[in-house]
Amino acid sequence: MSSSRTARRLSIGVLASGALLAAAVLPASAHDGHGRQQAPRSAVVLGEIQYDSPGRDNGSARSLNAEWVEVTNNSRRSVDLKGWTLSNSDGNRYRFKSLRLNRRSTVRVHTGVGRDTPTDVYQDRRDYVWDNHRDTATLRNDRGRTVDSQSWGRSHHNGNHH
Repeated sequence: MSSSRTARRLSIGVLASGALLAAAVLPASAHDGHGRQQAPRSAVVLGEIQYDSPGRDNGSARSLNAEWVEVTNNSRRSVDLKGWTLSNSDGNRYRFKSLRLNRRSTVRVHTGVGRDTPTDVYQDRRDYVWDNHRDTATLRNDRGRTVDSQSWGRSHHNGNHH
């Protein structure tokens, strides 16, 4: 594995940890610095993202399932993710089937084929979803509202990270 791939993975992990810490520390609603009130942060957030499957991208089931996104429920109540979606910048979208995400728990959404469990669900795809160089994972609730998103690589906006 190249050192740049390792560095990217570590960066995403650090960014994800910081986002989770910020979500835990921020009040239910905050001001944006211009006097406008921002919407409350969701208790359900994106966690760690493994957008670059380890090893060679050979399209095998093992390789596809090593590409995943974690969705974490930080609240004290379970959340039904039925109808929620996880999508990338190219419009590839996974719609959650009936899945109750218990309080303070995480589900890992794998790209490939597998049997869904309370901790691992599968998009049943035969090709990779997440771009290794630049992409955005977006989580939307059953009403289509963006709940959380994470970007990596060069941003589409002046090189800034989202």
